[in-house]
Amino acid sequence: MRSYEMMVIARPDLDDAGNQGVLEKISGLITNNGGEIEKIEPTRKQRLAYEIKDLHDGFYTVVYFKGEPKTAEELNRVLKITDEVVRFMIVRPEEK
Repeated sequence: MRSYEMMVIARPDLDDAGNQGVLEKISGLITNNGGEIEKIEPTRKQRLAYEIKDLHDGFYTVVYFKGEPKTAEELNRVLKITDEVVRFMIVRPEEK
């Protein structure tokens, strides 16, 4: 399995339950597609570097996980059509 890092920016108008729902959706996608979560950094509200879809803030979360390429592909496909997610990026960290 490969290591991945994913940064997700969720809408700033979500409440705690909405943020938890987004994280549960991501966790379910990873585990249902043969991956395993290594670590999820705490969500924090932060100002965006530039305006996205008339939004100035967002909830940032970083997820470290292991999985197959199909795991990352499925995450990419689903998060593109998830309304609560403003932006996301999945990268493979450099091997040490």
